[in-house]
Amino acid sequence: MEISKDYKAGYAAIIGRPNVGKSTLMNCLIGQKIAITSNKPQTTRNRIQTVYTSDEGQIVFLDTPGIHKARNRLGEYMIKTVNFVLKDVDVVLWLVEASEYIGPSDRQIAEKLREIDLPVILVINKIDTVKRDDLFKIIDVYRGLCDFAEVVPVSALKADNVDTLTEQIFKYLPYGMPFFDEDTVTDQPERQITAELIREKALRCLDEEVPHGIAVTIERMKEEKDIVHIDATVICERESHKGIIIGKQGQMLKKIGQAARYEIERMLDKKVNLKLWVKVRKDWRDSDILLKNFGYDGKEFLE
Repeated sequence: MEISKDYKAGYAAIIGRPNVGKSTLMNCLIGQKIAITSNKPQTTRNRIQTVYTSDEGQIVFLDTPGIHKARNRLGEYMIKTVNFVLKDVDVVLWLVEASEYIGPSDRQIAEKLREIDLPVILVINKIDTVKRDDLFKIIDVYRGLCDFAEVVPVSALKADNVDTLTEQIFKYLPYGMPFFDEDTVTDQPERQITAELIREKALRCLDEEVPHGIAVTIERMKEEKDIVHIDATVICERESHKGIIIGKQGQMLKKIGQAARYEIERMLDKKVNLKLWVKVRKDWRDSDILLKNFGYDGKEFLE
């Protein structure tokens, strides 16, 4: 790809409280599923980096965990991730739902954004759920919280007005060479994405009391001709949760595996032989050693 002198390249962080659609928006922006989604809060745990490249420039998106009050070491790790990301980006996208109600988490985010010297774009998501007149009221309410560089209403689920958002982001990026080649979509390794896809299916299939205590590790990922063999372990915190995850005669685990295999095959463009096990690791979310073992080791804070 030929790079013009007007080419722009920079980093954009997507922040917001849990369950406002940050991962859905990022997947929509790059046109490919990388971050997992569910209707449960705290789905995203790590910093996820994806890349959008066009003739105009390159945007590196950083999806972050939902900002919330930390209740364990995993929660502390997620909050650290958000704080770290905000130190090294060019523009911040604050994603909120299309509602006039501003809760404590949103006020906490607004306070944090007032402290940073970065352009902030307010992105009002789920506009397909409100009337046009109500949208203007919502914008007015949020304008009282921060001095926004731009306000862009979107529907991430329906890809409505997302092109406008991309145009607005480019306005605040510096001129420069791309950070990644034009074919790069994410810095996430296939093993990590695979583990997250399995966790997503578990989040969608299981009851409310189980998902927050779930992690997934990939024990083996071996490619043979036209098939990829994957052995994975679903980690939970209680024996009672293990029974729920496995289900009667193994039906729940089978359901999770079938749904995950479909998504993994789409990603890898190959047949997948997926085997799942379930193990109990009591209170792993408060164990530094287990957090590190399961991929929440904070290495990015040392970069």
